[in-house]
Amino acid sequence: MSDRKIPAAALWALGLTQIIGYGTLYYSFSILVPSIALELAWPEQLVFGALSASLLAGGLFAPTAGRWADRFGAGRVMTFGSAAAAAALVACALAPGRVTFVLALMAMELASAFVLYSAAFVAIVQIGGAKAQRSITHLTLIAGFASTLFWPLTAALHEYLTWREVYLVFAAVNVAVCLPIHAWLARLSRRADKNASATPAAIGSVGAPVAFTARDRSRVFLLMLGGFAVEGFVLSSILVHMVPLTTALGLGSAGLVVTTLFGPSQVASRLINMLFGGLLAQAWLAVIGATLLPLGLVALLATTPSVAGAIAFVILFGLGSGLASIVGGTLPLELFGRERYGARLGWVTAARQFSSALAPFALAMAMAGMGVQPSLWLTAAVGMLGILAFSAIILIRRQPLASVMLTSAN
Repeated sequence: MSDRKIPAAALWALGLTQIIGYGTLYYSFSILVPSIALELAWPEQLVFGALSASLLAGGLFAPTAGRWADRFGAGRVMTFGSAAAAAALVACALAPGRVTFVLALMAMELASAFVLYSAAFVAIVQIGGAKAQRSITHLTLIAGFASTLFWPLTAALHEYLTWREVYLVFAAVNVAVCLPIHAWLARLSRRADKNASATPAAIGSVGAPVAFTARDRSRVFLLMLGGFAVEGFVLSSILVHMVPLTTALGLGSAGLVVTTLFGPSQVASRLINMLFGGLLAQAWLAVIGATLLPLGLVALLATTPSVAGAIAFVILFGLGSGLASIVGGTLPLELFGRERYGARLGWVTAARQFSSALAPFALAMAMAGMGVQPSLWLTAAVGMLGILAFSAIILIRRQPLASVMLTSAN
């Protein structure tokens, strides 16, 4: 593996494509839904349901996209993905009816598997080698501004353009900005491959290979997928319902103000990780991130309707979300190394998207049947399963080390 660091210009350029990718393919949707629903004569809930189905389709394709990134290079895959994303946005803009719109929306989410975090993390690993973990943290910090920029940008454009015209503008941006950047990254990746060692090595938290038996390797991989699926479920279920939840818990208009702290908290966690994250193994960061999510819910439920408790909830939840986005890319690298990294990351993405797509509906049904507070306690309990999964990885990881020490002693 190459020890070279990804060039700063390449990292910033990749961050720009992530802001554009998430902004055009995901965050803009919620702003445009009312107009889409009105024109297609469809309830907004069904339009959001179409997005959930599209996310599931994208999750199904994520492992394949990861394998292609391993085989052909992430830069090439992302270049193709930019063209596919633009074509899907055009198809959405020109869709004459509901069926064609849903098909185009599915195409958008399939394309996202080639251009968003999973593919970008693989590109960093292929270009940046042993410096990849820190670069992944930097990328998530840059891309964390996607919603901050694209929610108001989409709303501003929509004041002058129809939703169809907004999608056409976004398609042009993907072709004019993202496609050439990804093509350039493909060239950087090929150049890095020429300088890399012919034999890839796994990277541990301090640069040493992580040795697992074949059985333990499978167990760790499944535990990792389970932990990330739990995080995706908790995050998606709460974030979609966050504002209505705070209102239902008696916080009134203060609840809306409190929720604005989520974004800054998410960015703050990435800044803290960038400064001090190198002191801990990524598996421990995964445990911390998984702990912060249910801890935030407990703080909310134990203090409701206290505004101070709600602030603690949003901050803890934001910190946990920020860490989750980082370790989603760095933990597979730490545990399994560069070899087949794209394929493994694709499975991580699939696990998260499956649970994320189902979570809002599941929480809505639970709240209708059990009430708000019991449903949130249940969600917190589910979140604790993520803590157990990542903690089990740490315990399994220590077993080979203990075996080696025992053998040496004998």
